[in-house]
Amino acid sequence: MFKYKKITLIITLVLVFLGNSFIYASSINDEEVFIRNGSRNKKLIALTFDDGPHPKETNQVLDVLNKYNVKGTFFIAGKHANWYPEPLVRASKEGHEIGNHTFNHPDITHLTNTQLEEEILKCEEILVKLTGKKPQLFRPPYGSYKQEELASIAKKLNYKIVLWTSVDARDWQNPEAEIIANKIMNNAKNGDIILLHDYATNNTVDALDILIPKMIEQGFEFVTVSQIIDK
Repeated sequence: MFKYKKITLIITLVLVFLGNSFIYASSINDEEVFIRNGSRNKKLIALTFDDGPHPKETNQVLDVLNKYNVKGTFFIAGKHANWYPEPLVRASKEGHEIGNHTFNHPDITHLTNTQLEEEILKCEEILVKLTGKKPQLFRPPYGSYKQEELASIAKKLNYKIVLWTSVDARDWQNPEAEIIANKIMNNAKNGDIILLHDYATNNTVDALDILIPKMIEQGFEFVTVSQIIDK
């Protein structure tokens, strides 16, 4: 009886060890692909803008960023780049980072793997055509995804998946500029990736004009996503 219990205990411990090893390995693999924040040791912040380009608002965002010599990261919906290429070309030429946000901006959890690849590659094609550069970063629309499937496709297509930190100003609902700015200023931490939008969000531009100079005064440096990863 004792021998049987001992064997059972050994088997249980082995299974637990293997299970933990698998979880650990999965976590390591995910960390290679999914980016939620940068280093917490430096006062760096990455401002990211989804869903553009927009003929009016993207240019207004770029004007504010340039006013304070700040670089941002723009996650582009390919269909919008087709409609409004000029703001995208401007953003790239002015040194801002360009990311892939699919072509049609669907909820990718409703797509097959083949359809998702097509969405990413179709967006990539228009971004390369307009900027001359292959994007390295991908953000799923709505932050919605199936982890294993997306990780596999991202690795295959040589993308890192950029999410965001817990600070979501929900500027797409178009609250007052002060509300957007205060939510970011009061909650942002070192290494945060901030989610904003440059499409159909009128108050985001004014919010940037409030929060950027105040956070610079607090010692924060605004960088692109790739820079916050590298540093």
